[in-house]
Amino acid sequence: MFKKILIANRGEIALRIQRACREMGIQSVVVYSEADRDAKYVKLADEAVCIGPAPSAQSYLHMPAIISAAEVTDAEAIHPGYGFLSENADFAERVEQSGFTFIGPAPESIRIMGDKVSAKQAMIKSGVPCVPGSEGALPDDPKEIIKIARTVGYPVIIKAAGGGGGRGMRVVHTEAALIHAVQTTKAEAGAAFGNPEVYMEKFLQHPRHVEIQILADQHKNAVWLGERDCSMQRRHQKIIEEAPAPGINRRLIEKVGERCAAACKKIGYRGAGTFEFLYENDEFYFIEMNTRVQVEHPVTEMTSGIDIVQMQIRVAFGEKLPFTQRQIELRGHAIECRINAEDPVKFIPSPGRITTWHPPGGPGVRVDSHAYANYFVPPNYDSMIGKIIVHGDTREQALARMRTALSETVVEGIQTNIPLHRELMVDAKFVEGGTDIHYLENWMAARKR
Repeated sequence: MFKKILIANRGEIALRIQRACREMGIQSVVVYSEADRDAKYVKLADEAVCIGPAPSAQSYLHMPAIISAAEVTDAEAIHPGYGFLSENADFAERVEQSGFTFIGPAPESIRIMGDKVSAKQAMIKSGVPCVPGSEGALPDDPKEIIKIARTVGYPVIIKAAGGGGGRGMRVVHTEAALIHAVQTTKAEAGAAFGNPEVYMEKFLQHPRHVEIQILADQHKNAVWLGERDCSMQRRHQKIIEEAPAPGINRRLIEKVGERCAAACKKIGYRGAGTFEFLYENDEFYFIEMNTRVQVEHPVTEMTSGIDIVQMQIRVAFGEKLPFTQRQIELRGHAIECRINAEDPVKFIPSPGRITTWHPPGGPGVRVDSHAYANYFVPPNYDSMIGKIIVHGDTREQALARMRTALSETVVEGIQTNIPLHRELMVDAKFVEGGTDIHYLENWMAARKR
C-alpha cells in the first residue's frame, strides 16, 4: 500500500481523506493556501505545505505548486478530492507523468466523461438510457438546429458540452427564441469552459435528480452501491441528499444500476464515479457522469457500509475490489444536509469567525466538518462548512434523527442555512418524499409572497 498520499484539496473533504489515510496507516501531506493556515486538517497532517495565497488560481488550481509539494515530501500518490482539479484530465496526466499515482480515473476516462457530448455517446453505446436530444454537438446551420428542436419537441434545453455545476444551460420554449439562445450559450461556453460546443436535450418539466454510485477497479470489476436522490436543489446546487430514493421501483433501479456497472467495464473505468440521471414518469435519463468522489458520498457509505474513499485509494494502488455485486447489502435510509455559511433566506455568503461550534451526536449521526470554535471561515471559497448525515432503519427514523440532530446543532458568530434545513425536515411534501428538482425554488418563491 502507499506509504504517503498528498491531499490536493481543502475543507471537509481534505479532513475526510486524511481520516481514511490514518485508518489505513498511510501518512498524509496536506497542501494549503495562506487563507487555510489554521484549518483543522493542516494541524492534524503528518506534513503540510503552503502552496500560495488565498485565490484558488494561485493555490489549489496551481498544478506546478501541487506537484512540487508532492516531490519535496516524497508522496507517492495525489488524491484530488472533489471540485478544484478533481475532474481535470490535464492535471491527472501531469500527476502520472511526474511519477505519482492519481487517485481517480485514467485521464482519458475523465476526458470522455467530462465532455457531455462524448459522455452521452458513450452511454448510448453502453445501453444507458439518455435524455432525447441531439446526437452530438449542434451544427452551425440554423435550419438544422431548428429541425433537431422540432424532432425533440419543445421545451428544449441548450447545454455546454464542457459545462457543469449548473452553468452553461439555457431553456428554450419557442422556435423564435432558439437560435439566439444557441448563439448566446455558445459564446458563454467558450468564455467559461474554453469549449464553445453545445448540445440540445428535451427539457423535462418535473424531473427528480437520482444518481448511481459505482466503484470499479483495474481488473475489469465494477459494482454499483445503490442510488441517491439529490432533488432538493437551489440554482442547480444540491443541499439535501438521501439514499435510497423514495418511491422508485427497486427493479427499475437495479436495471439502471447494472447498466451503469456494465458501462464502466466497457469504457475501462477505474475508481469511484457517479452516473447522474433525471427521473420522470418511471423513466431514467442519463445527464452526466462525475469522475470523482461526490460531496454526498456519506449517505451511500451509511447504507452500504463501504468506505468509498478507502476504496478509491485501494483501487488506485492496483488492488481488486474486495466484494462482488451479490455481496453488497444496502440497509436502512440515510439523509445528508449540507451546512453552508450563508444567510438562510437571502443565501448571501457569511464568512467570519465561528464563536460557538456545537455539533450533534447520538445513534446514527455523523458530522463531516473541518470547522471548530474560533475557526475563521474564509471568504475565498465555497460556503460549505460541513455536512450532517444520519442513518436509520427506515426513512421515518432517519427524518426523526435529522430533526433531532439539527435541533442540537449550534453555530454562532456566522450565519448558516441550518434554519432552512429545520424547516424542510418538517415540510409535508419533503416528508412524503419524491419532490422534483424545482420544488425548493418554488417553495422559497411561495414563502416570499
